[in-house]
Amino acid sequence: MLSIGDFAGLGRVSVRMLRHYDAIGLLRPAHVDPHSGYRWYAAEQLSVLNRVLALKDLGFSLTEVQSMIDEKLELGELRGMLRLRRAELAAQVHRDTARLALVDARLRLIETEGHMDTADVVLKHIPAIRVAELSATAAGYDHPSSITENLSPLYPRLMELMEQAGVPMTGSPIAYYQPAPTGPGDETITVHAAFPISGEVAPGAGFDVVELPPIDAATALHHGSMSEAFRTGQQIGTWIEDNGYRTAGPGFAREVYLDCPPDDFDKWVTEMQVPLDGTAFATREN
Repeated sequence: MLSIGDFAGLGRVSVRMLRHYDAIGLLRPAHVDPHSGYRWYAAEQLSVLNRVLALKDLGFSLTEVQSMIDEKLELGELRGMLRLRRAELAAQVHRDTARLALVDARLRLIETEGHMDTADVVLKHIPAIRVAELSATAAGYDHPSSITENLSPLYPRLMELMEQAGVPMTGSPIAYYQPAPTGPGDETITVHAAFPISGEVAPGAGFDVVELPPIDAATALHHGSMSEAFRTGQQIGTWIEDNGYRTAGPGFAREVYLDCPPDDFDKWVTEMQVPLDGTAFATREN
């Protein structure tokens, strides 16, 4: 038998917590001295304590934990629940890491405000292009982590479908965005992952075939991770305002991924193309 202090030490919990578990009937001592009221625990009760703590870490209330303990939750079930929780936490860490990178990028941008170099912005006519694409929905254009989570998985799936259909890509990957609100105040967007193609595509290929219209665009090359793409986007926006142009529609940039080393995001090279209002463009050109 183990004293309450020894049992608490082995279980890495406080004596006070064990007393509370006893009071609510979650984990009773194996023996209570009838004269002193001192609690004693059996070594095999450590497995019960471990399950209680594991279920608490999963976010269950003590009432729910007690119900699961009383129902003799199988070890395999508990293992599966813990693995699921681990995956959820890993995903949260990934999202938080991405947000941290964005915060750092915003801080660097603030430090350069007021003297942003717009010399590298180039005015281009982008011809129409036929693409194969898959689409998804993201929280909004100003939610880069949501865009990444929903856009990135589309490319390998699209490549797989194109290979199965015998449709080769004829150019660099493209991403473009469109508003997709479902009601007032909704800022959701549709994200499109696309590859340029030529030739015919048989029905039932599993992806859409779309012709992107020609655009006149202010463009600039973005070097590095897309977590900092908004820096280049603001550079283009400053150039547009300084030169008297207007963006077309919501002003979402079309992105053409010119060089994308899969294991080194800092070496990515992306051309960002912000469509310009055709009327304003024609007026300026004339």
